[in-house]
Amino acid sequence: METNHIHEDVPGGVPLKMWTRGVPVEDEAKRQLTNAARLPIVFKHIAAMPDVHFGIGATVGSVIPTIKAIIPAAVGVDIGCGMIACKTTLTAEDLPDNLGPLRSAIERAVPHGRQPGSRDPGAWQKAPGAVNTAWAQLEPEFTELCRDYPKLAKTNHIQHLGTLGTGNHFIEVCLDEAGFVWFMLHSGSRGVGNFIGTMFIELAKQDAMRNNANLPDRDLAYFEEGSRYFGDYVRAVGWAQKFAAINREVMMKRVIEAAKTVIRKNFQSYIEAVNCHHNYVSKERHFGEDVYVTRKGAVSAKSGQLGIIPGSMGARSYIVRGKGHADSFESCSHGAGRVMSRGEAKRRFTLADHRAATEGVECRMDKDVIDETPAAYKDIDAVMEAQRDLVDVVHTLKQVVCVKG
Repeated sequence: METNHIHEDVPGGVPLKMWTRGVPVEDEAKRQLTNAARLPIVFKHIAAMPDVHFGIGATVGSVIPTIKAIIPAAVGVDIGCGMIACKTTLTAEDLPDNLGPLRSAIERAVPHGRQPGSRDPGAWQKAPGAVNTAWAQLEPEFTELCRDYPKLAKTNHIQHLGTLGTGNHFIEVCLDEAGFVWFMLHSGSRGVGNFIGTMFIELAKQDAMRNNANLPDRDLAYFEEGSRYFGDYVRAVGWAQKFAAINREVMMKRVIEAAKTVIRKNFQSYIEAVNCHHNYVSKERHFGEDVYVTRKGAVSAKSGQLGIIPGSMGARSYIVRGKGHADSFESCSHGAGRVMSRGEAKRRFTLADHRAATEGVECRMDKDVIDETPAAYKDIDAVMEAQRDLVDVVHTLKQVVCVKG
């Protein structure tokens, strides 16, 4: 198979294989990857995607295969974060000339951001019936988890189901290359997933201290199969990933219902829908071994498998089909990837810069979203070129409406 990666040996560790030709990689991200490569549990090599950048605990845009062990910080705290996209029978001509009411309808349908007067960012004050129905699929296993970890019961589990969150989470209305309308959104397991991730990352660190583990970075503490917390973490992370997928499904249904109150023409949806994680761990077989593959900011790209690679506000996004590249552990990037911190973006860019970068998109134009402006991210075209041997582009999407948390 064609290959486009950069191979780097790591003294005392496994190699790095990086699909980063033509895109910037920070020294801090390279240091994080090198530290992870020196762990004794890492199998074969670490794959770095073109959107790779420094992350909390572990590198965003990394694919880390491990044998009989999992690194909770490599999964992170936004467990199961990912994308869902849905094609419709609508075309650009069916959209109203003024897209403001469509954006407003979506914002009313899906709690997002930090709502005025709410004690919690974007939570339901009273969850609607569809959310209660969806929660019924999650509740039995959650109740079991709460028996072992009672503090879980105090999280905003059901209040966050069907809600967007903040930061880089978004809902978009897009047009593809043929002019068809798509709905797309990005979110994960919200507060309950954050609680699970934070709790088990801390437990792994405590275990490492008790066992005097010699770690290149304390954040890379891991659970081995058979250890005290391993089975509990696998159960909890699996549940949080399920919560995240259902969360996206609930929101997508509400987005479509909201659109139907504004768009006069009847339309069908779910013609071609994709729902994929990009922060998660999965047991898979690679190079003849059963391994735990942790994708932190990476998407599964098995041969023929559909995935989503979003750009930033104002930039194109892509529906892709995986090529099943073995060296990437059948993975691809999860987006464009940040090129600077949120703080630096707020210092460097003005509202005028942001307005110019998002021209033609019905979206927020206030100072609180400057950290999400397109220039804070890598060039999505360069990112796609760097991974041309990992995926084929099926659809190219350009947003016309963007709702940010």
